[in-house]
Amino acid sequence: MQFGEILDGSFQTIRRNAASMFGSALIVQAIGAVFVGIVTLGMFQLSMSLETVNSEAEFAEAMGPFLAIMAGTLGVSVLIGFLGSVLQGVLVVPVARSVLNRRTGFKQMWKLAGRRIWPLLGVAVLLTLGGLLAAAAVVGISVLLFTAMGVGALLIVLPLGLGSVVVFVWIGLKLMLAPAAIVVERTGVYDGLLRSWQLTRNNWWRIFGITLVVAIMVGVIAQIVQIPASLAAAAIGEVVTPHPDAESIASTLVITTVISTAIGALVGSVTFAFQASVFALIYMDLRMRRDGLDVELMRLMETGADPDGIPGGHSTLPRNTAWPPNDGQFPSASPGPRPPA
Repeated sequence: MQFGEILDGSFQTIRRNAASMFGSALIVQAIGAVFVGIVTLGMFQLSMSLETVNSEAEFAEAMGPFLAIMAGTLGVSVLIGFLGSVLQGVLVVPVARSVLNRRTGFKQMWKLAGRRIWPLLGVAVLLTLGGLLAAAAVVGISVLLFTAMGVGALLIVLPLGLGSVVVFVWIGLKLMLAPAAIVVERTGVYDGLLRSWQLTRNNWWRIFGITLVVAIMVGVIAQIVQIPASLAAAAIGEVVTPHPDAESIASTLVITTVISTAIGALVGSVTFAFQASVFALIYMDLRMRRDGLDVELMRLMETGADPDGIPGGHSTLPRNTAWPPNDGQFPSASPGPRPPA
């Protein structure tokens, strides 16, 4: 599949399975939005209380809640990343089935993915903890260098930070297909990570390019949607509180926070579903190239076998089989096949 076919296939998959993909992503985004809203209001209340601080003792006392809120912010980010990793594996189900033009309902998707939920949770925990430990190690080393060398440590810390980002991105892309492998191929946590590492071999730059362009696209779209929302929230604040005081500002902040988080959840659910669909199609494409999965998909389409299962889970072709020439298109019984419609 070419880049345009992956994008087209992702849009069509979401359109045909809106309830399962968009609905599931919306649930996760709504959970994250609730926690983000709570943290935002907590930061506002803390900033208001800091205005009344008149001594160092009161400031030190106020720093406790501030650090707690910062820890809560980090916890929310980790939680969203964890849930996103699990949901990425779940959303592979409707994408894989759409390759054969099979619709997938919300209940059916979770029923099929539920059989693999424990390995998905395991790989999500492993990836989350791995990222946190790596970040903590880099921060710890940087702190030690600054303590020992002072400002001169920048000569080491800056290259260390840039190198860490490069390594993080490289490893992240090498392992990003593990949830898909766990769900479709019914592997364990270790085998899923190993399978993702093998599938992405010699394809890292292509995957990086697709992922980067998609991330830029969804980021721009999200910002375009959020700008009117921010302006509307500001306008509401001016109308509701033309002569602001502490109480009215707090009330207005609650209203605008609810509006902005709700819009953010809606936009985030669409962009997440789209990105998850892209990742799943990259996985299916690599399976076609390395395993000859397209031949197995053609057989399933012709025979109609396993209509309620996940295609690609029981491929009869050995791994590393050369990809048969089929113009990189999805298999179809009719001429001129297209991505899922």
